[in-house]
Amino acid sequence: MNPQHSASFDASPFDVTLAFADTEIGENQRWSTWPATMPTERGPLPRPDWVVTSAAAVDTELGILKTGKEADVFLIERSVPGAGSGPGLSTLLAAKRYRDSDHRSFQRSSTYTEGRRTRNTRDARALAKKSAHGRQVAAAEWSFAEFQALSRMHALGAPVPYPVQVDGTEILMEFIGDDRAAAPRLAQVRADARQLADLFDQIVEIMHLFAAAGLAHGDLSAYNLLVHRGRVRVIDLPQIVDTVSNPQGLDLLHRDCTNICDWFARRRIDCDAEALFADLLATSFS
Repeated sequence: MNPQHSASFDASPFDVTLAFADTEIGENQRWSTWPATMPTERGPLPRPDWVVTSAAAVDTELGILKTGKEADVFLIERSVPGAGSGPGLSTLLAAKRYRDSDHRSFQRSSTYTEGRRTRNTRDARALAKKSAHGRQVAAAEWSFAEFQALSRMHALGAPVPYPVQVDGTEILMEFIGDDRAAAPRLAQVRADARQLADLFDQIVEIMHLFAAAGLAHGDLSAYNLLVHRGRVRVIDLPQIVDTVSNPQGLDLLHRDCTNICDWFARRRIDCDAEALFADLLATSFS
């Protein structure tokens, strides 16, 4: 599977104020968007047991988890009304909603999109003209690129959130945390030397898994790695790059190595960014 998207998708904006005719739907609720998605916009099979696919399900927005340069992440509960919270009938999801280029501060997108293709010619023209539709297409392309990256890496066994679905500029994915508290980022974790060494080893293993697939995260740091119950989970994959087709792919891979090793070195964990980069190159081209 190529990390660049090859399926058509709906670039219409996600509207959090969408009104529903049914009086049982509250102000912060909507009917589940699952029935409106196509098979190519749904997560890889087999799906986890906790994924709720009922057309009768309701999505309830519970608050914001994170604000970012190009997107915000919200906590969503998807459940079947009247069914309680039994297994398979209620689940917490992270909803990542991308902004268009007029409302985001991420300025380096062209670095990551080299080598990507826009299949729809109308969308390609709109992107080139930077029209209002083009800006919306660009936002939806980022969401679809991240959805496909999550799908691919999940299929390869990487510790990423399971991608439930993508709908326009919104991705719904597995919520990583306990109850309604999100797992901390690596930068927030307080750990001793032994624990830090274990976390570093986990991250190196993840980087090798990416490299074996010919990919680099492209923006790896202590701020887009979660630590949940002692295990590292990788998030924020819209900028994932092919180290061969992207002219800056190897530079981005090297930066990932430097970012990670610098962070751990400051905490007195023995690591060498250049040695790690060499190892990853060997994995990439083996």
